[in-house]
Amino acid sequence: MSAMELRKFVAPEIIFGTGAIERAGQYAALYGARKALVVSDPGVMAAGWTERVLAALNDAGVCHVLFSGVSPNPRTEEVMSGAEVHRSAACDLIVAVGGGSPLDCAKGIGIVVSNRGNILDYEGIDRIPVPMPPLLCIPTTAGTSADVSQFAIISDRVRLTKIAIISKAVVPDVAIIDPQTLTTMDAYLTACTGMDALVHAIEAYVSNAHSPLTDNHALQAIRLIARHLLASIAAPDDLDHRSQMMLGSLEAGLAFSNASLGAVHAMAHSLGGRLDLPHGECNAMLLEHVISYNFAEAGDRYRDVGQALGLDTGSMDRGECRAALFAEVHRLRTAAGISGGLGDRGVRSGDLGDLAANALRDACMVTNPRRPSQRDIEVIYEEAF
Repeated sequence: MSAMELRKFVAPEIIFGTGAIERAGQYAALYGARKALVVSDPGVMAAGWTERVLAALNDAGVCHVLFSGVSPNPRTEEVMSGAEVHRSAACDLIVAVGGGSPLDCAKGIGIVVSNRGNILDYEGIDRIPVPMPPLLCIPTTAGTSADVSQFAIISDRVRLTKIAIISKAVVPDVAIIDPQTLTTMDAYLTACTGMDALVHAIEAYVSNAHSPLTDNHALQAIRLIARHLLASIAAPDDLDHRSQMMLGSLEAGLAFSNASLGAVHAMAHSLGGRLDLPHGECNAMLLEHVISYNFAEAGDRYRDVGQALGLDTGSMDRGECRAALFAEVHRLRTAAGISGGLGDRGVRSGDLGDLAANALRDACMVTNPRRPSQRDIEVIYEEAF
């Protein structure tokens, strides 16, 4: 971009470090909360993190009501149920604890509480007229970065797709980021969320809306994830590796929230919405193939991505660089335990037309560096089989 071209950068207040989760009550009280709606899910509750947040709220004298009816891919009806709990309990603040699912569900709840109607009414970019109630997000995975982003992704089980809501209005007020919450993730969740963060960083760096404000965050995220993802899988209780992955996720979130994403996410939203698959798994299987497709339009930026991954791309010609980057991304995701392709997950050739059509309508496709056709997207899906 030109040095004179305007860009904006949005981010919440961020508290990062071991023990940060204990500050949840303090920050809720700072917003004058009388009653908080705490949004979480059964897995996070079983790990003990939700209880830690509830205790912190109690210590600060903040009353609360718990909503935990959240699926791994949060659904429209769950958002609407949560909004009704918020209204009936007369809550005035939302605290989200968990991975991307509770955090995105909490954003949807906030939208509906303030704006009424159905959450599907707000699909797209900048379509939220009334600000949400104050929102505190406490992530327990190093991947989605919903705690710092202006994105909310909700699954529409009627249309069998995911909708993207993109607005400054859904940026949380406070992100309370505690690396120790990652120690309860299993190896596959660590892999999927880590690959999600990697895709955030790569897509932000090659996005046609990238800028100097986002580039440094994106490249640093790639470096951190490349160094620490496999190590954090091998040594799940190592707080250094977990902290570096949490920092990588944060850096990637700051990048993509402000530069947006691309075809990997657009296609993953379509795929995950149709088959209810883990989002990070979908991203991981698609990434190498989208890189191969986009390389003709963004080869120089992908060369930088390769260097951040540890490849000596400076000495390679374009064809060698593309092949090396494809191979390294494939190696990383399979070493992390995400093997196979779409066919192994139940995708059939007859699905490709609908999958591609939904992907092309996704808001993330707008900032992909290469403008694809319906057939282009179908071919990428075929290559990922």
